[in-house]
Amino acid sequence: MTVFLTIIGWICFALAILVGLALDLVGLFGNWVILGALVVLWVVTGFEHFGPWSLAIIAGLAGLGEVIEALAAGYGAKKFGAQKGAMVAAVVGCLVGSIIGTPLLPVIGTLAGACLGAFIGAAAYQYIVMEKRADAALWTGLGATLGKVAGLFAKLLIGFAILLIAALTY
Repeated sequence: MTVFLTIIGWICFALAILVGLALDLVGLFGNWVILGALVVLWVVTGFEHFGPWSLAIIAGLAGLGEVIEALAAGYGAKKFGAQKGAMVAAVVGCLVGSIIGTPLLPVIGTLAGACLGAFIGAAAYQYIVMEKRADAALWTGLGATLGKVAGLFAKLLIGFAILLIAALTY
């Protein structure tokens, strides 16, 4: 019976890791799911593996991933010619877009809404407030969208770094 429960436990752990990585790709809280799975594993194994310091570093990395993802759209917009207001509009657009997109089509709607929101936020600000030409405003919107996608991949890479730290400290 113990062997069976051990196998079930490791399967659940592996599924939590896979779900966490998938959530990272769609802009959700995947690294926090991974951290939660590691904490459960730490407790279940009698605090034998990992440790408070490695879990604190992992929690810091999970937080860093969220910050990078949140700011990436604004950074992308800046690289494509946006002023500070358009960078803020891109970040706000990401948040609003993901909130609107989630109930329409869970998970995929979150990602599509965030990318579209970043595009619309940056482009609209450039076009309406800064009175830029349409092509320049759309270019800035593209930069915001590309920044958002880069932020998602950065967050995923941080998820893999978390797993590497967990493997090394196990």
